Amino acid sequence: SSAGTGGFSNRNASVGAYNSVAIEMIITVFILLFSLNFAVYFLLITRRWKDALESDELRFFFLIVAGATVLITLANLGVYSSVWESLRYAVFQVASIISTTGFATADYVLWPQFSQLILILIMFCGACAGSTGGGMKCSRILTLLRAIRRDLHHITHPRSVEVVKLDGKVISEETLHSLLVFVGAYVLLVFGAALIISLDGFSFATSFSASLTCVSNVGPGLEVIGPTGNFSAFSPLSKGVMSLCMIAGRLEIFPVLMLFSPTAWRKT
Repeated sequence: SSAGTGGFSNRNASVGAYNSVAIEMIITVFILLFSLNFAVYFLLITRRWKDALESDELRFFFLIVAGATVLITLANLGVYSSVWESLRYAVFQVASIISTTGFATADYVLWPQFSQLILILIMFCGACAGSTGGGMKCSRILTLLRAIRRDLHHITHPRSVEVVKLDGKVISEETLHSLLVFVGAYVLLVFGAALIISLDGFSFATSFSASLTCVSNVGPGLEVIGPTGNFSAFSPLSKGVMSLCMIAGRLEIFPVLMLFSPTAWRKT
């Protein structure tokens, strides 16, 4: 389940049922390893250590993990009795959510809103491209941020010529356009599904997190569908929409959207 970032456990309380620091740390390490681009492992096997460690996505991924863990640890100091206990639960939940595994050792629905919002943000981000994880992928987020920085610099310096690079390679404008289209489709799918799910009368946090967690293939969400909850209370319509969202998220959206395009069914 860790290797496939699936998140299924043989206990209702997930990994938290074992209450073992050793088990939690082992799972944390491996779900993070399976969240990395498998091309990095190829570079390591072929002894191209420098190329592997200089991967922009790899460094960005661990920067997000470290940053989210520190922020949640500090925000949860009032929830737990010590810094180490807060760190223990923060690092596991962050690793589980960003890898889209969905394991849990704590009911983060009881955490401060700040901590829950960080988890929502890393649900959007997801794991690295070429991994077993879901989400929007770190490489896309990093490329998008660099494109925004490039455009902001161009606004202040109209005559400047600057390109967007990833791993030292120039990203074409066509690729950047495709990236923006994908991000737009991703966001529209999340909000569109949340709109339909909201017909069930649950709160915004429940409806939105249900949509997001399905598109990103994470598993648990907030409030009703938190780590200690489930999706049984939703209507058949919502369950059908969420099932479609899970498939669309795993297939990177566009193959599923093509099924609803009239031109895809026309004879050539």
